[in-house]
Amino acid sequence: MQIKFIDRKSGKTQLETPPGEGFLKLLYNNPFGKMALLPIVKRKFLSEWYGRKMNKPSSVKKIQSFVSDLNINMNEAKKEINSFTSFNDFFYRKLKPEARPIENNFISPGDGKMLAFKNIADVHDFFIKGRNFTLKEFLNDTNLAEQYKNASLLILRLAPNDYHRFHFPYDGTPSETTKINGDYLSVSPYALASNFTKVFCENKREFCSLSTKNKGNILLIPVGATMVGTIIETYTPNTSIKKGDEMGYFAFGGSTIAILIDKTKIKIDQDILENTKNKIETFVKMGEKIAE
Repeated sequence: MQIKFIDRKSGKTQLETPPGEGFLKLLYNNPFGKMALLPIVKRKFLSEWYGRKMNKPSSVKKIQSFVSDLNINMNEAKKEINSFTSFNDFFYRKLKPEARPIENNFISPGDGKMLAFKNIADVHDFFIKGRNFTLKEFLNDTNLAEQYKNASLLILRLAPNDYHRFHFPYDGTPSETTKINGDYLSVSPYALASNFTKVFCENKREFCSLSTKNKGNILLIPVGATMVGTIIETYTPNTSIKKGDEMGYFAFGGSTIAILIDKTKIKIDQDILENTKNKIETFVKMGEKIAE
C-alpha cells in the first residue's frame, strides 16, 4: 500500500512516508500485530506515558532530527528551533500570522490531507471494510446524529510533520466541548483502510458546535490517535469568534479533525470532492479556502 495525495498548490501527486511506517504496517496489516501488539498500543496509558516523555526538557534533543527527516519549514514558526523547552513545545508550535493567510469563504481548520464527502452516506463507498459507519456511533448522540444525517463530511488528517494547531473555519459562536472517551488507534491510512469505523467510533474524540448567522450549525470533531494523549481547547465557549481564530491543538502524534456541514448552505470545492472519488487525499493548509 502506498499513501498518495494531491498537493493542491502544485497539482502533483506525491507519496507520503509516515514515521514508523513499518510498525504501522505490522500493527494494522499483519495478523500477529493485530492480535498481539495492537491491543496494547491503542490503550490510553501508552499514549499518556509517551506524552509525558515528550514534555521532558531532555526531549528537545529529538527536535533537530525530526525537522531534518521530515523537511519541516521552521521559517514559518514564531520561535527559533533552539528556543523550545520540550519536544511537545515544538510539536504544537505556533506559526507566524503571515505563514497562513486567511482566504475568503469557508477555510480549512488546519494543515493536512483532506477527504470530502458531499453526502455522509458516501463514506460507505470509500471505506468498504469492517462494520458500517454511523453518525449515532461516531457522535454518541442520537439527536445530533439525526440533525446531521444529510450533512456533508470533511476529514482532515494531520500527519506528525504537520502544523498541529487547529482553527475555526468560519465566523460564529462555538459551544462548549463535549468529550467522548475512547482508545488511541492510529489515524494513518494503514489503519483507516483496515477499519475506518473502528478508528473513528472507538478513538477518543470531542465535538463543538459552531453556530453561524447564515450557514447553520457546523460541527467540529477533533479525534485523538496513537501517541496523542491530549486534545487541548484554547477558545472561550459561547463567545463570538472570527474565521481563523485558534480552537486548540494536539500533543505529539497524528490526529484528525472531522467537520459536518449543511450541504444546502456550504458547497465543498469540486477538486477535493473529485480527488476523494478517485480515492486520494488532497493536501491543504490552514486558512485555505475549501468550500463556498
